[in-house]
Amino acid sequence: MQFSERRNTTRWIIIFISFLIVSLILWNTYTFFQIFKNEERLKMNLWANAQKTLINADENTDVNLPLEILSNNSSIPIILTEEDRIINTVNIDEDLGLNSPSTHKILKRLKGENDPIVIEYVPGQFQKLYYGDSALLNKLKYYPIALLLIIFLFGLLVYNFYKSTKVATQNKLWAGMAKETAHQIGTPLSSLIGWVEILKADDVDESITMEIEKDIQRLQTITERFSKIGSIPTLENKNIIEETFQAYTYLQSRFSKQIEFHFEAPDKEVFAFINPTLHGWTIENLVKNAIDAMKGKGKLTLSIEEEKGTLKINVSDTGSGIQKNQFQTIFEPGFTTKKRGWGLGLSLTKRIVEEYHKGKIKVLKSEIGVGTTIQISFKTNI
Repeated sequence: MQFSERRNTTRWIIIFISFLIVSLILWNTYTFFQIFKNEERLKMNLWANAQKTLINADENTDVNLPLEILSNNSSIPIILTEEDRIINTVNIDEDLGLNSPSTHKILKRLKGENDPIVIEYVPGQFQKLYYGDSALLNKLKYYPIALLLIIFLFGLLVYNFYKSTKVATQNKLWAGMAKETAHQIGTPLSSLIGWVEILKADDVDESITMEIEKDIQRLQTITERFSKIGSIPTLENKNIIEETFQAYTYLQSRFSKQIEFHFEAPDKEVFAFINPTLHGWTIENLVKNAIDAMKGKGKLTLSIEEEKGTLKINVSDTGSGIQKNQFQTIFEPGFTTKKRGWGLGLSLTKRIVEEYHKGKIKVLKSEIGVGTTIQISFKTNI
């Protein structure tokens, strides 16, 4: 217990440190972005001052430095306007033309990226310099998004690994418990078999020993079922209609007469690769679940139909029904609507059908207050 708690604490510490590192990376990226953006703003201010100097230059003005400043900009797109007219563009395709729709579209985009720089080259005369982000700044802008996407995918991978590990651990736990249960039942079961032989030797009423033997056989079947959980069962080519009917009739004779049982199946043999013990467990779980849903009173129908190489077994009841949003949930371990029970019956059934028999199980239909039909299907061996 202490080891488990320590492991959980370590896991949360690692998650916290990971998020802290990611937050620092994102913060540093944002800081770099703002620094570069401010530097580009300073460059554009220098460019605006150089532009103002050239406009007001005379024969005595040294224009070498302003010209150098203007020519050194090779990455930042610029559109210069005066009285809402575009008078110059820099680092924008010259073939577009100064006042073409495409250039005005670019101007609209630049207005959204940065605030314009106003150039008052003479009192009362203004030009506006609109500029966009450089290619480097654009790449830096999308870097956090790419980083978050990578982190998100990494988080999904970690979650999937953690979930798979947890499910595998749970499966090992249930398999271990099942095998241990089978082992524990085995010892008193052997003793019971010995006591039956003693009773027979003492000429006890044969009807009594026959009933005890039936119960012993039942316990042996249960022990065999639990022993197969967690291991790969042996599949046999069996007449699935006969195997289903045997499990069905066993339960029919042991439940209240208030349950109206119906069995419908093709009048022929249909073979499929199944494990008879586990298939019987599947049918019993579905029938018992249906009887519980009807609270011991109602109509239960087990119908079998063959269609294009697939055998479908439908177990229908006239019980309380299942809400549509619970059609998948009912097969999850621990889910139960009963006051008593661990919610393992249908989850074990799903595992037997899908993992061991390579079939499918689903809620075919259900209506609140009317009843439910659960269907399992197998590929037949023709």
